[in-house]
Amino acid sequence: MTNTALQLFCDRIVEAGRITGADVAELAREILADGLMGRDEADLLLALDRAMPDQHEGFAAFLTASVVDFAVYGERPTGRITPETAAWLSASLAGRRGPTRTGARIAMEIVREATVSDEALIAFALKAKCWTRQPAEADKGPLPLAA
Repeated sequence: MTNTALQLFCDRIVEAGRITGADVAELAREILADGLMGRDEADLLLALDRAMPDQHEGFAAFLTASVVDFAVYGERPTGRITPETAAWLSASLAGRRGPTRTGARIAMEIVREATVSDEALIAFALKAKCWTRQPAEADKGPLPLAA
């Protein structure tokens, strides 16, 4: 199911080339006031994070809280990151070029918040954290994606 308001918001942001504090407030208060309702919404925002290097610092905090809340408490079983959910998260957070700093932060926060996390997501989070801290020195081999 497509959230038309979210899609229009993302289109507008991409056209503007940046995410402002007012954009973050609109997203939190109007467009996603009830949180993320599906993986497609999370995927859209994660893609927006990768596409917009010029973003208000509040966007990273909002995105992290939203994706962690959805993955840990919105997906079933509650509090558990299954292998299937880990595969989706790893792929969505990594994109084509690897996770952003926010993507790495999201992976780590999900592992911390969940009661049980699949090993593949734990491995992805650890690798992503290392890669984003020292991208020039890190082994830039493929990030472990859940199978």
